[in-house]
This record gives sequence, C-alpha cells and structure tokens, in this order.
Amino acid sequence: MNIRVTIEGHRVDATLNDSATARDFAALLPLALNLSDFHETEKIADLPRRLSTSGAPDAAEAKPGDLAYYAPWGNLALFYRGSGSSDAGLIILGSVHGDTERLATATKVTIETAS
Repeated sequence: MNIRVTIEGHRVDATLNDSATARDFAALLPLALNLSDFHETEKIADLPRRLSTSGAPDAAEAKPGDLAYYAPWGNLALFYRGSGSSDAGLIILGSVHGDTERLATATKVTIETAS
C-alpha cells in the first residue's frame, strides 16, 4: 500500500508491506503524530491503540527509512539511522522513500494514504 508521510511540511512517499500488522496500521490513517527522539536513531510516537501482531515475522534489524511498530511499547518508530541490532518486538511495517535525514530534527509527522 502506498502512503504519504509529511515530515515538518515536506512530503515523502512511503510503502507499507502486506503484513497483518501493516494493514492494521493502515486502518488508523490518517494520523498526525508528535515525535520524540530515541537513541539518536529513530523518532517514536504513540499510536491511538495497539496494533495486531498476529503472524508477525521474527526479529528485525531496522534500516534508515524503515517504518516500524515496537510491540512491547505499542508505538510507531521511524528510523533515520540503522538500529544495528535486531529486536524480537520490532515489526517492520514498510519504508519511507527519500530524505530520511529530515527525521533527525522532526517533531511532527502526518501519515495518510496516497491517492
């Protein structure tokens, strides 16, 4: 599924994968989220509710541009640097295409379906 991510007023295209968790995330769209930095690798945001993790894949190592769900905390993560390790609770939902470095200083993001 194609989505649009607006980072501090700058639009970038993104794609969600075909997992059950990504489809559950898509059902929440559109979203306007406040971001906070986590370990200088990702921006995280609280979601309105927890996502289904039924059939979720094994541990994943995030790469720059990955859009992910961290199941233990129930939050969304947008990676602007690689995580360097895999985490059993991290479920990759898709990826942002383009300028992910802008995420390093972002405080707000809007995510919506692409028309």
